[in-house]
Amino acid sequence: MTGVPASDTPPVMLPAVAREVEDFVSTAGWNQAPQLFALVPTAELLAQQPELADQLDPTASPLTPIAQDSLPDAELDRALAGIQWPEVVAGCALAQEIVVLPPEAEAQLSEEDLDDEQARRFAAEHPQRREARLVAAVLRDGSAACVLRLRGDAERPEEVVEHPELAPNLTHALLETLS
Repeated sequence: MTGVPASDTPPVMLPAVAREVEDFVSTAGWNQAPQLFALVPTAELLAQQPELADQLDPTASPLTPIAQDSLPDAELDRALAGIQWPEVVAGCALAQEIVVLPPEAEAQLSEEDLDDEQARRFAAEHPQRREARLVAAVLRDGSAACVLRLRGDAERPEEVVEHPELAPNLTHALLETLS
């Protein structure tokens, strides 16, 4: 397979791919480990694997997410730092479950001098926390898309939020895997 420059992939498709990854991951429910996906040009994939022609449509979806092997149990930032994608990969996406805190709790957390474990405990035990699944997707040209699904509960319905800057540190780390 030869690589297709990310500029040949319309950036407006990246949010759709991020939603597709989130939809795929959500079929397995909650409490999942982080999952990494290569974003490969569909036309390239079909050229190498024509038997997929009845499953993939390059005009409808120019990128196909391909689930990768499980990430090592090490810290996510270390795992990502060790990844270098081949040129055929136009981008990548990561789905991970996180805890979202209300703004006042975020402010309190940033004011306190907590180590990583204490910060995780603070977030996990906060009464107003919300569990969420975050999907961050990036392309080699630097474009990014993020989808956040806030888990519903007895008091609040499930919500989906999309914005390319929901996770700037994560999108930056993902972009580093493509350089």
